[in-house]
Amino acid sequence: MRRLPIRSLTGLAAIGLLALTGCGTQTSNAGVAPAAAGGADRTVRAQKVMRLTKVHPETGMTLLEGPAFDADGNLLVVDVTAPAGEPKVLRVDVRRKTSRPLHTDDRGTYTSAQFSPYDGRIYLTDFSHGEIVSLAPDGSDPRTFFSGEVDGAPMNPDDLAFDRDGNLYVSDSRGMSEGEAKGRVIRIDREGKNATVLADELAAPNGISFDTEYRGLWVSELTQNRVSYLLLDGKGEVASQHTAIRVNGGIAQTDSIAVDADGNLYQALHGRPAMAVYDRHGERLATIEVPARAAEGLESATNVAITPGGTKAYMTVSGPAGGYLYTFDALAKGVRQSNGG
Repeated sequence: MRRLPIRSLTGLAAIGLLALTGCGTQTSNAGVAPAAAGGADRTVRAQKVMRLTKVHPETGMTLLEGPAFDADGNLLVVDVTAPAGEPKVLRVDVRRKTSRPLHTDDRGTYTSAQFSPYDGRIYLTDFSHGEIVSLAPDGSDPRTFFSGEVDGAPMNPDDLAFDRDGNLYVSDSRGMSEGEAKGRVIRIDREGKNATVLADELAAPNGISFDTEYRGLWVSELTQNRVSYLLLDGKGEVASQHTAIRVNGGIAQTDSIAVDADGNLYQALHGRPAMAVYDRHGERLATIEVPARAAEGLESATNVAITPGGTKAYMTVSGPAGGYLYTFDALAKGVRQSNGG
């Protein structure tokens, strides 16, 4: 999830929110430029699918996040800055290029969405209120799954990932607004009863995703432009931790992360409507970008969902021009780690 510019904070405060700093399996080579000389990095130009939202007068912006496919092939998208009464979760038919509201309320600042493998419900991170909220697949029956302090400190939950058993792993951007490395990775059991800190002193952790074997977690740290790898010990604890990738983003910063079936990382960029793709060894393979002629008024590519079992990918892109979906062909097929968060 992105940090909101100062000009937007007044609008958020006015509505009572805390300040935050089609579907298919086909593949093609459309929009892919030849590999750059001397390296494997190539440019993939995404194509516009549709505009989903306009700037909200109450908040001064719109910010799409958390794309995730449901069992029927519809794409769920959250609008982080939607005011009370406006759709905060939308369901998109990417084939027909239509959308409809799925959920709204009067307080949530939802920054990610993902389906649980345990109970099939939709789980949302509420950044402002430090909560995890769940919904039935049709958007009904909202419940507070987890709320309160963890190890004596409240959360600012940004993204989340599920393990095979349905336990949650949450990136907690605590300390981000103060510019201090107080961020954490938190594990919450699937019943929402036990929460433990797996890693701390992180620099505004944002994206979080398991690798393909569920052996470890990739975690992006927004204010350091790096991706850390947390190797797990099989008992829900961290065995080791190291900086795996340093992202040369220029003015852009590391946002959400998705992982495809080959283990490639799709690192979203805040500050540029683009994503950087790396293999598991840290080699940069590709840059996904909105074509220059369409990029005016678009500031960030926050996240991506790859069609489960297919390679059609959908990227959420936002800025003063509105909130958009763009599509491209992923480097490998979509799996759970590339469907939400």
